[in-house]
Amino acid sequence: MIWDELQVALDALEGDGLRRQRRTLTTPCGPAASVDGRPLLSFCSNDYLGLANDPALIDAACAGARQWGVGSGASHLVSGHLAPHAALERQIAEFTGFPRALLFSTGYMANLGIVPTLVGRGDAVFADRLNHASLIDAVQLARADSHRYPHGDLSALERLLSTSTAKRKLILSDAVFSMDGDLAPLPGLSALAERFDAWLVIDDAHGFGVLGRHGRGSLEHFDLPRTKRLVYMGTLGKAAGAAGAFVAGDDTVIDWLEQRARAYIFTTAGSPMIACALAASLRLIAEGDARRQRLWQRIAQLRDGLASTRWRLLPSATAIQPVIVGDNHEAVRIADALYERGLWVPAIRPPTVPAGTARLRVSLSAAHDETQVAQLVYALRELA
Repeated sequence: MIWDELQVALDALEGDGLRRQRRTLTTPCGPAASVDGRPLLSFCSNDYLGLANDPALIDAACAGARQWGVGSGASHLVSGHLAPHAALERQIAEFTGFPRALLFSTGYMANLGIVPTLVGRGDAVFADRLNHASLIDAVQLARADSHRYPHGDLSALERLLSTSTAKRKLILSDAVFSMDGDLAPLPGLSALAERFDAWLVIDDAHGFGVLGRHGRGSLEHFDLPRTKRLVYMGTLGKAAGAAGAFVAGDDTVIDWLEQRARAYIFTTAGSPMIACALAASLRLIAEGDARRQRLWQRIAQLRDGLASTRWRLLPSATAIQPVIVGDNHEAVRIADALYERGLWVPAIRPPTVPAGTARLRVSLSAAHDETQVAQLVYALRELA
């Protein structure tokens, strides 16, 4: 029977140490979590600035719900584009330094919208090998020729671009890589895009709100010009603390995405109350230098605390701090041992990361205090 095949496949995942386990929280997003009635200190969340449960966002969402209701009722191009959506798009465009921005329901949908709308059959995409799954899927949807270059290798990318005869070329990369925490060489990518007349699409899911002056993101971190060929995606459910995503770029590019991106056209617009909450979030991000400073302090504390142990941290200066373990079962064992000590750190295994690089993915937040990170450091040193 076909469902018996599914069970065999599930059993194989279990045997390989690859089966995922979903847990249900009974507390809001934050360092202090409760799972199945058990208090835990969480190092799982992408809430990098601690805004997901911030009173200012909650008040803005409540006020937005009272004025605009909860649902939008339709797609943006039918009747679901409400005044809070329009205002938020203008605010994001100004904040990121682009002429226009377009809201999407999720970052995954934004990426699925961008790539197939800009390139198709006969065109070519040049993608970093460690790109997020949404970018990989977006390339498959585009049906363009796919070329994956070794992680961060500008020389390899240059060779691929120089031999391509595609009519249109698109360079595709995360800005901050979600499982390694390192930054893409954005200045080099930008230079190659100019040299070879290519689109440059950057997914800044983990940099927006955290990096750059006033949290304006990875482009600001590298002081990159906002050229017409640059298309910038940022998510609003991580450092921004709410939900959704945006694409920012040149007027003509955004207009084309609005007219042709299927992931935008054929889905219900996000909640207007979330748009109201995000307007408050943008203000807090812009004024959030103190939050970002606390985050940098927690990153330094973790890295300094584990420096003399057997644990190998990847060279990340961001909130994502992977601790490489290697073996799948060993990564799960260590995560379980931390869980027993009241510390919630996810074990990340293939296919999310390459085989042999199973790891603990420690996510730090400005909401973590020094004592909480010290608890994690002590436990990991003990387990080492």
